[in-house]
Amino acid sequence: MKILETERLTLRTIEPDDAAFYYELVNDPTWLEHIGDKGIRSVEGARTAIIDGPCAMQARHGHSLYVMERKSDGKPLGLCGLIKRDTLPAVDIGYAIRPAYFGQGYTYEAAEAVVAYARDVLGIQRLMGITSPGNTVSIKLLEKLGLTFVEHKAMPPDNRPTNLYSLQLI
Repeated sequence: MKILETERLTLRTIEPDDAAFYYELVNDPTWLEHIGDKGIRSVEGARTAIIDGPCAMQARHGHSLYVMERKSDGKPLGLCGLIKRDTLPAVDIGYAIRPAYFGQGYTYEAAEAVVAYARDVLGIQRLMGITSPGNTVSIKLLEKLGLTFVEHKAMPPDNRPTNLYSLQLI
């Protein structure tokens, strides 16, 4: 289901048929370094993770992670969307993009649209952002979106050191 459109991208809900793309993304070395190992070891495991994760979140909360597809060719580039974690007091913005598309502005384009969607369509009052302390690109992106640093926090499930950011939307 299409959620948003930007100049170059379509953001749509992730579906079980995206399992091969998701499997590749969550096992990329950059994802593993900055987000962590999700323990997904097969395409079928990715399919299950999609159903139990983003699909269930979309049904429960009306938002989730969305596939960023390039309009010009329909190529899935990464994910960007809204996540409700039990460990945070508000919804957070999440994103990841395949390394082949780093530095082309796609993640910012998608994230900017997701922030506006959270505020203007969903009526979310406060948006959080999390990133590993060494992920300078993600830190710059959160700050460019208007989020400000709140604190360093150990985040479950593996208590990884994490920077927490916040933005008051309404």
